Amino acid sequence: MKYISTRGQAPALNFEDVLLTGLAADGGLYIPETLPTFSAEEIAAMAELDYPQLAQKIIAPFVGDCIPEADLQEILQDTYADFRHDAVAPMVQIDSNQWVLELFHGPTLAFKDFALQLLGRLLDYVLERKHQKVVIMGATSGDTGSAAIEGCKRCNNIDIFILHPHGRVSDVQRKQMTTVAGDNIHNLAVQGNFDDCQAMVKASFNDRSFLPEDRSLVAVNSINWARIMAQIVYYFYSAVALGAPARKVAFSVPTGNFGDIFAGYLAHKMGLPVERLIIATNRNDVLHRVMTSGSYGRQPLEHSLSPSMDITVSSNFERLLFDLYQRDGAAIAGLMSDFDNGDVHFNDEAMAAARELFSSQRVSDEETCAQMAATWDSCEYMLDPHSAIGVKAAADADVPAGVPVITLATAHPAKFPGAVAEAGLDDEPFLPHHLRDLFDRPERCEVLPNELGAVQAFVAENLNA
Repeated sequence: MKYISTRGQAPALNFEDVLLTGLAADGGLYIPETLPTFSAEEIAAMAELDYPQLAQKIIAPFVGDCIPEADLQEILQDTYADFRHDAVAPMVQIDSNQWVLELFHGPTLAFKDFALQLLGRLLDYVLERKHQKVVIMGATSGDTGSAAIEGCKRCNNIDIFILHPHGRVSDVQRKQMTTVAGDNIHNLAVQGNFDDCQAMVKASFNDRSFLPEDRSLVAVNSINWARIMAQIVYYFYSAVALGAPARKVAFSVPTGNFGDIFAGYLAHKMGLPVERLIIATNRNDVLHRVMTSGSYGRQPLEHSLSPSMDITVSSNFERLLFDLYQRDGAAIAGLMSDFDNGDVHFNDEAMAAARELFSSQRVSDEETCAQMAATWDSCEYMLDPHSAIGVKAAADADVPAGVPVITLATAHPAKFPGAVAEAGLDDEPFLPHHLRDLFDRPERCEVLPNELGAVQAFVAENLNA
């Protein structure tokens, strides 16, 4: 398996090199040169597999010969052994044809654990074999940071620096990041918003001169291909549980950075019969505006009850554009250059192709609370605000009768008690046992100005691995 850049000017890499690279040298994102596909018979047989076994079947073609089959199997078994539910990704029915896929049973109670628990183990395996040390830089709007730290905390060959917007993540999200001890773990609270943090990480990948020559920079954000790869699995897992491939399914995905729903697009391309992929956004609706108008542009970030989706630049949308523009790297490079200077309007052919599979919904904070309350009243099921956006979008989407809609529940409601209280639920969410003492744990965090130089200087001065 070879990987190519969405902008067409970087060399093709194998899986191991892509894992350690993040952004391509030309500023693009890596994507498989070809996709593995599964027949209807092969997909039907997936119903017999547990989650780690299915992950092996889906992921092995992407890894190729970089990791022996037996080693990959051990890595995957170890990854998902840490999840609190034996099904790993169980489903709950909340209406006649509406289902919730619970992706919050990992160590940090968010869907990011599916990819980042695996990514940490893959990095550890590769770095030990190569006798190499790396620096991880990541930006988080809430969940990525804690999942990345939890996934990589055991890695002796990694220094990890996570940037989050100061005062703009929930208390639980912050504590999950800042209470993990380790000389190689650094939490940086940047006095800006998530987009500022993400821009600093991207700028650091484009100019790595602030690091020693013997240190590579690795991405844990969803620009890292391994993140997307791991998320493909639960689309197959849930669809097969509801009868695929004998019938189609639809997915509603609360998303800001487009990585999670792009994994669903890849599952469709690999043979999964997907009727619709519903892009569920909050008031920061860049993806909804793209789907309805064909225009991609920045607007001021607005803080919401669903902070993990408070994003105005969707990094992974470039991966979809690459396909929509017939894998023309030069065209994508031109579009992204134009986007750096203002709004971009995509051509009618590209948007028509996107709308064959994707639709979108924008959900306000008021609608989010109303959906949380309505779901609680109808079946006593508690949604976090992000998942509620997905459920509301699923209910409002024009999906053919008889097609089950699976909403990806991306976080545990205990991570957002303020939103639960604002929704007026007559119960409160409790942290699972392994996190009950979270607010008693000491924190470690550095508050830094919203300046690239200050962040890079801190990273350079605090390498411990």
